[in-house]
Order: sequence, then C-alpha cells, then structure tokens
Amino acid sequence: MRTKMLALAAVGMIAFGGMAACTKDGNEGAAADTGGTRGGGGGGKVGVILPDTKTSQRWGSDDPKLLKAAFDAADVPVDIRNAEGDKARFQQIASEMIAGGVKVLIIVNLDSGTGKAVLDKAKAAGVKTIDYDRLTLNGGADYYVSFDNEAVGTLQGEGIVRCLKEKKISQPVIADLNGSPTDNNATLFKAGYDAIVQPKFDDGTFVKGPDQSVADWDNDEAATVFKEMWTQTNHNIHGVLAANDGLANAAIGVLKDSKMNGKVPVTGQDATTQGLQNILAGDQCMTVYKAIKREADAAADLAIKLYKGEQVTAPDEVKDPESGDDVKSFLENPQPIYIDNINIVIKDGFVEKKAVCSGRYEKLCRENGIK
Repeated sequence: MRTKMLALAAVGMIAFGGMAACTKDGNEGAAADTGGTRGGGGGGKVGVILPDTKTSQRWGSDDPKLLKAAFDAADVPVDIRNAEGDKARFQQIASEMIAGGVKVLIIVNLDSGTGKAVLDKAKAAGVKTIDYDRLTLNGGADYYVSFDNEAVGTLQGEGIVRCLKEKKISQPVIADLNGSPTDNNATLFKAGYDAIVQPKFDDGTFVKGPDQSVADWDNDEAATVFKEMWTQTNHNIHGVLAANDGLANAAIGVLKDSKMNGKVPVTGQDATTQGLQNILAGDQCMTVYKAIKREADAAADLAIKLYKGEQVTAPDEVKDPESGDDVKSFLENPQPIYIDNINIVIKDGFVEKKAVCSGRYEKLCRENGIK
C-alpha cells in the first residue's frame, strides 16, 4: 500500500478500470441538475454533487456523462447534480439527497469548510462518503478517488525546464499562476512544480518572479492577475507555470497583446481542446493529461460496491494534512503532453480530432501528424 503525503495545507482503483479539464462548452448549463438521475424519486440511490460549470468542461459535461454511463451499466440509480459554484446550493443539494435516502454520496467540494459540513451530515445519517478529485481537508471522507496531484505539478515543473532549455533563455524569470487557494489540489500542484524549480532559483539558474493564486480558478481573474504581473515586471517574465489550461490561456491572451505569445513558455493541465490547440499554435509548451474516464470509472466502481454493501480494500492512503488521518484512496498517474505526443489524448477518445483540428488548426494538425 502506497502512502501519499499531502504536503502543505490548504489549496488540491479498486484498480482504476477504465482518469481531466478546464474549458467551458455550450451544454454545461443543461447538465447542472439533470445530468444523470435514474430511478425516479425516493431513496436508495448514489448521490453525486459536482462543483460548477464555469471553471472546467469536465464538471459540466465530461464527468456527468462518464459517471452516468458507469452507473447505468451496473443498473444502480444515481442522482447527479451541479452546485454551479454556489456553496449554499452545494449544501442544499446534499441535504436533499441525504433526506431522500442516498446510500452513498460522492462530492467534489467547492471548499473544505462546506465540504466538511456536508460530509459530517452524511456520516451522521449513515451515508458512505467519497471525496472525488479533491480531498476535503479535515473532512473525514470514507474514501478519496483522484490522481497523484503532486505528480501533476512535478510534470509541469519539468515541462517549464524543458521548454526554457529549448528556448535557450539564460536566467529566465519564472512567474507562478497558481490555482485556487481553497482547492487542496492547487496546493499539491504547486508543491510539485516548486520541487523542480526551487533548486534552480537557489543556484541562480532561474530567477523567481511573481507568484500568485487565482481565486476559484476563475479564468477572467487569471487574466487580470497575469496582466498585473506582466506590467509590474515591465514584461520581464520568460516562463509561466500556469496550473491549468484555463489559466494558461488567460496568460497567453495577455502575452498576445504584447506579441510575446510563443516566445514565453506557458505550462498547463487537463489536455483540453483549447490547451491542445494552444500547443499546436506554439503558444503553450505543454499540458498534463489526466484521463478522467479512469477516475470516473473508479469512483463509480467504488460507489457501486459500497451501495451493494460490499467490503472494499483501497490500494493507497493519503494523509490529510489538517487532521493527520490517513484516507483510503485510489490514485492514478498523470501524463505530460507536448506537441509531439498530442495523439495520445485523441487516440484515447478524450478529445475529438475534429474539435482540436478545426479551422486554422487543421493545417497544424496535418503538419504535426495528428491522426
């Protein structure tokens, strides 16, 4: 059994059978409360509460679809709803599900405070609980299903090193555009990339630049934050450690205004259509692919077993940095994506070629052997 330490405290399978995400599509709103209820009213279901539809395409469309398919295949009734970024709504949905008699509750918290309140209420009602993708700090969930999120940050740190080496930039100034301070995953991503770049700051190979978090992973806010960084440094930033593709795209937009896109390497995460297109255009140096189907399948498989009253043994443990408790966990490894291996994401069916290679990107796809 592996034990994963969640270093730093506050901000991000039953063998994973079948693992994502940060843009928005036009169908997200429709998925908010109707994306996966089976079995009509009454109790005896699995409840799933997703966080929002603004920060990531996965929460509005990908995860509801994948989770619903897995529960439908097992003929287990599921109620999938979205809190639309509203903490009060998140808690209201949970109260309704618990009062309705759900046997298992899967949550992606908006923050650890409201997440813990929901988990406490569920446990008091005898409901089995699963933290999905994000650990609720001091929440005490029965299980945690996610990726090795510190490894995500490590890949981003290695990515910025590789891309700056290719640019042959001497003593580059590095800016950090971190994820939400209320998302523990963002803390873990930063721990991962800091471990790679801090030694280079220490020996003078790299120069530490602006370092700021973006509340709620808000892409508009990220653009404002990075514009301030760019202006305050008099455009003296040579690399950007952006925690996901949405934040990366926000930074790229600011760089475009100064015609510096493609000259300043930017990292990302989630292998979104937009992120992959930015890589093809040369504006983003890499992203990190988390095949969320494996994550969704693992969470569904776990919930189905708990729903049926089966005993479950987890292959991993994650230490909650606030409570100190070990949480039984199922973790998967992420994968770095550069321009030379974008095909991995397309072959997996995670994104469609026609979406990535549309319009002006069709020629870039051909030139880079995207099949």
